[in-house]
Amino acid sequence: MAVKIRLTRMGSKKKPFYRINVADSRAPRDGRFIETVGTYNPLVDENQVTLKEDRILEWLGNGAQPSDTVRNILSKAGIMKKFHEAKYSKK
Repeated sequence: MAVKIRLTRMGSKKKPFYRINVADSRAPRDGRFIETVGTYNPLVDENQVTLKEDRILEWLGNGAQPSDTVRNILSKAGIMKKFHEAKYSKK
């Protein structure tokens, strides 16, 4: 099973709100998911983001692939750097 970390759109028309979910890559965008690991609100000025960092790092370690947008969100939060350092510092 290919696992992705991606956005699920919530909120009403013209007022998007996103959840960052871990889901099977074959599931629909707003359909079935495994776990919610954060939220993203693009409407506020500072783009409010909340993340469960430990769970995201665990999923990345298990092979989950983030979508392009989620990868950018995680990079700005510093999680991708932590994952990279943890992955390559074991040697």
